[in-house]
Amino acid sequence: MTDTNFLDAPFAPAVELAPEAFAGPKRFFNRELSWLGFNWRVLEEASNPRVPLLERLRFLSISAANLDEFYTVRVAGLRELAKGGITTPAADGVSPADQLVLINTDARDLLQRQQAVFESLAAEMETQGLDILNRNDLSKSDEKFLNSFFLKQVFPVLSPLAVDPAHPFPFIPNTGYSLALELVRKSDKRQLMALLPIPGQIDRFIQLPADDGQHRFLPLEELLLLHIDALFPGYSTKGSCAFRVLRDSDMEVEDEAEDLVREFEVALKRRRRGEVVRLKLSANAPKALRKMIMEELHVTRDEVVEVEGLIGLSDLKELVVDERPDLLWPSFKPRVPERVQDHDGDMFSAIKQKDMLLHHPYETFDMVVRFLQQAARDPNVVAIKQTLYRTSRKSPIVEALCEAAEMGKSVTALVELKARFDEAANIRQSRRLERAGAHVVYGFMNYKTHAKISVVVRREGDQLVTYTHYGTGNYHPITARIYTDLSFFTCDAALGRDAGKVFNYLSGYAQPVGLENLAISPTSLKPRLLEMIMAEADNARAGKPAVIWAKMNSLVDPDVIDALYDASQAGVKISLVIRGITGLRPGIKGLSENIRVKSIVGRFLEHSRIVCFGNGHELPSKQARVFMSSADWMGRNLNRRVETLVEITNPTVKAQIVSQVMAANLSDVAQSWVMAPDGSFTRPEIASGDRPFNCHRFFMENPSLSGRGSAGAADVPELTHSFDDD
Repeated sequence: MTDTNFLDAPFAPAVELAPEAFAGPKRFFNRELSWLGFNWRVLEEASNPRVPLLERLRFLSISAANLDEFYTVRVAGLRELAKGGITTPAADGVSPADQLVLINTDARDLLQRQQAVFESLAAEMETQGLDILNRNDLSKSDEKFLNSFFLKQVFPVLSPLAVDPAHPFPFIPNTGYSLALELVRKSDKRQLMALLPIPGQIDRFIQLPADDGQHRFLPLEELLLLHIDALFPGYSTKGSCAFRVLRDSDMEVEDEAEDLVREFEVALKRRRRGEVVRLKLSANAPKALRKMIMEELHVTRDEVVEVEGLIGLSDLKELVVDERPDLLWPSFKPRVPERVQDHDGDMFSAIKQKDMLLHHPYETFDMVVRFLQQAARDPNVVAIKQTLYRTSRKSPIVEALCEAAEMGKSVTALVELKARFDEAANIRQSRRLERAGAHVVYGFMNYKTHAKISVVVRREGDQLVTYTHYGTGNYHPITARIYTDLSFFTCDAALGRDAGKVFNYLSGYAQPVGLENLAISPTSLKPRLLEMIMAEADNARAGKPAVIWAKMNSLVDPDVIDALYDASQAGVKISLVIRGITGLRPGIKGLSENIRVKSIVGRFLEHSRIVCFGNGHELPSKQARVFMSSADWMGRNLNRRVETLVEITNPTVKAQIVSQVMAANLSDVAQSWVMAPDGSFTRPEIASGDRPFNCHRFFMENPSLSGRGSAGAADVPELTHSFDDD
C-alpha cells in the first residue's frame, strides 16, 4: 500500500470474490472485532518512530485504557447474552458466545503486543534518562527517601487485610488493583493469606530524587513489597502476586422511575459492584493465591489473563512528564478566529456579520465558552437553552449558565444523565444548575440526548434574534483541545427555529414538525440520510456525476451500509474516513467496488461527523449538499438517541467544510490506514526520507477556516504536495 491520498488517487481495482463470500450476513464485518482493530491502530502509534517518545507512551496508555473499557461495557454485555442462552446473531451472523471466543483470542494477542511495546519503550526511555526501576535497583539513599515517603504519604491510607474465616475476602471495585500475599509468621511458621488493596488515590509511580535531566520512577507495588514488614509485623513473605479486576459497568435504570436522579445514584452504586468480567493476574502467581482469588471473585479460567510484565498499563500516562518537551509533541496554541478579533471579541457581532465555522482544536474552543459567558452578562439576552452530554468537572459553560440564571435570565439545560461514566458528574452539574435557578430537564428515559446545541435569544430593537451553536463534539473545554470537531455559529432564523423545536421536543415531548434545515434522530435523521444516498444513486443511474464523501467515528447500521452498497453498485464514488468501527466491507466487485475506507489516527482524535453529497456534480462543488452532525452511523445514534444532522447552506461555510476539512482528511497520508475487504487496515509504506501530507499539521500551520476569506477548492490538494510532516 503506497498511495493513500484518496483525493487524487483513482479507486483501487476491486477484489473479485465468489458471490457466497459476501452473501447475507457475510457482507458485514463484526462490530467488536472492528473495534479491536481500531485499538490495534492506536497501539501501533506507540511504535511509530515519527511520534515523540513520551507521546508513544501515551498512546500505549490509551490503548490499555480503551481495552479495559471495552471489556467492562461491550464484552460484559455479550457475556450476559451468552450466559442467558441468547443466540441471536449480530449483523455479521455471529452469536454472542462465538463473538466472545473471537474477542478473547484477539484481545490476548493485543495484550501481549502491549507488553512487548512497553518493554521497547522502557528501554528507549532509559537511554533518555527516564528509568522505571524495581526494588532491586535501589541505592541506600533511595531506600532512605522511600522509607520517609512510605510513612508520610502511603502508610496512612493502606488497609492490609488478612483473609481467613474471620476476615472474609474484601470487595475489589472495578479497575481495583491489589497485591495478594502468602505470609509466614516468623514465631511459629503459621501461614497467612492476605490482601493489600492499592488505593487509587495514590499515584502509581513514585518519582525518586535524581540528577538534573534525569527522571527515576518506582511502581507503587514495588514500594509496598519493600515494606511488608511494616504492614504485617512479624511475618515474612513466602509468595506474592498482583491482580486487577474489571467489572460489568453497564447500568440498568427502571423505566418507571419516579425520581430519575435518585434512580441513577442507586444504579451507580450497583454498577460499582457489577460482576467480574476479567481478571488480570501476574504470570507465575503462587497456585494457592491464584486459586483463592479466582474462587472469591467467581471467575472462570477463560476470564483470567496472566500478564508477563506490568499490570495496568493505562497508568503509564503518569510518566508523560512536562519537563521533557523534547520528547513530546511540539507545543501548539489554538488560534482565536480573525473575525472575532475584528469585532473586538464580540461573538454576537461576529456571528451577525455572517455564519461562522470553527475547527477545533486548531481554533480555540474558548469561543464557545465566550459565546455563553457573553450571553450570561449581556442585559439584552433574555433566554439561553443548552444541551450538556459531557463537560469538564469545573465547567466554565455550567458556570456561565448558572450566572445567567442568577441574573434572572430564562435558562434551560438539558443534562443527559445517561452519558456513560459521566453520570455522577452530570448529577452534580444538574443540582448546581437547579440551585442557581436554571430549569433542568433530563430528556427521555429510552433515548440519550447526544445532540450538541446551544441557543441564545437576544432582544435587538423591537425584535428577538436567535443565535445558535451546532456542534459535532461535546461542550467539554478539556477534550476540545485534543478532539477534532466543528462548531457552527449562526443567527439564521430558520436554524434558530429548528433548534427551538428540538428543545421543545426534549422538554415537552412535542415531536418537532416542519424542521427546515435540520433532521433529528430518532425520527427523521436516518430517513434523510437514506434519501440522500438514494438520490446520489439515481444521479449515477442517470449518467450524472455521483459522489459521497463522509467522515465519522463509526459505521455499523445495516440499513445505511446496504444503502451505500446499492449506491456503489449504481456507480456512486464513495470515500469514507472512519476513525474506529466499521461493519462495511469496501472494494468487493459486485458489492462495494466504488467504496473506499480509510482511518486517521494521529496527534488529535478525529471526532467530527460530516457528509457531503455531490448532488449531480463532482466534489468539491458549489452545488454540493453538505451536512454536519452529532451522530455516527450506528443503530444507537440513528434509532435510540436524540441527534442532529444540520444542512449547511451558507456557501462560504460549505466551501470550508468540503474544500478544506474533507479535502485535507482525504489527502492525508502520514496518519492514514486503508481498509481491505477482509476488515484489516494497512498503513501506507513511507520511504525513508519521505515527508507525506499530514492533515493535523496542515491545520495547525495554516490560516483559520473562519478568517475573513475562504480558501478555494484547489488549495488543499495543491498544499498536499508541499506541506509535509517532519
